[in-house]
Order: sequence, then structure tokens, then C-alpha cells
Amino acid sequence: MLDFLGLSNTYSERDLESAILAQLQQFIIELGSDFAFLARQKRIIIDNEDFKIDLLFYHRGLKRLVAIDLKLGKFRAAYKGQMELYLKWLDKHERKEGEESPIGLILCAEKSQEQIELLELDKGHIRVSEYLTQLPPKEVFASRLHKAIALAQVKKEE
Repeated sequence: MLDFLGLSNTYSERDLESAILAQLQQFIIELGSDFAFLARQKRIIIDNEDFKIDLLFYHRGLKRLVAIDLKLGKFRAAYKGQMELYLKWLDKHERKEGEESPIGLILCAEKSQEQIELLELDKGHIRVSEYLTQLPPKEVFASRLHKAIALAQVKKEE
């Protein structure tokens, strides 16, 4: 829930990133404990081409870098390849001795559950999560909560 960012109905990825950084403490609380902020728009160069990782954190408990890519729309399969590239670069150039391999989080305005399942993103080092910048109506929120609980129960039984 990113409603604390105070974003209007229309915003850019840069607006989302700036709002998160302005409210960094609250954002980290939403992510969970043990996160340390390392960089915004982390510049990496691959084949003389510039890329930027939106947000880079370190998780003390997991002992690994966490790359976060912010997306405005619905999840697209191409985002996986982009994140894989970032993670391979971080593993090669930024990972310190004693750390685990980096992991990635793609934050989208809307998940594409079937694509996520087909890409097996629930099994690797990349996760996709949906964010909300405003609380939905109570009925919609309750419905999403029930779906999330049902999905978690199914996964628990597997």
C-alpha cells in the first residue's frame, strides 16, 4: 500500500520514485525490516549502453542486494529480462564476499498472474508485486484480500 505517497491519479515513474524517496522511512516500513537504502537511479553500463536501476537496497538479514524496478502499468514479460540483466550485472560487479546473489522486485500497478506463473517468477530471484497508491473501495479491497489469502493457502498446500 503506497497510499501514504499522496500521488494524484496521473503520475510518472519518476514521480513515483521521487515520492518514495521523499517518504523513504515509510516505504522501508512497508517493505519490512532490515532494508538499507543504497542508491536511486543506480547507473550501470553494459556494452557501452547506460541502464539505470530505479532503487537499490541491501537487506541485512538476507545478506544480499535488492534491486527494485518501478513500473506504471501492467506487468509485461519483458520486465523479467530487464531485471535479469540488472541482477547479473550486480552479481558480477557489486556483490561483496559473503553476500548472497542479488534479488529483484518489480513493482507494477497491476500484476499479470498468468504471465508471472508461466515465467516461473515465484521460483527464482525475481518477484513481482502490485502496488496501490490509493486505497480502493472497501469491497474491492476485501475481494483482493480474500484472493491473496486463498492464493497463499494454495501455495502453502503445494
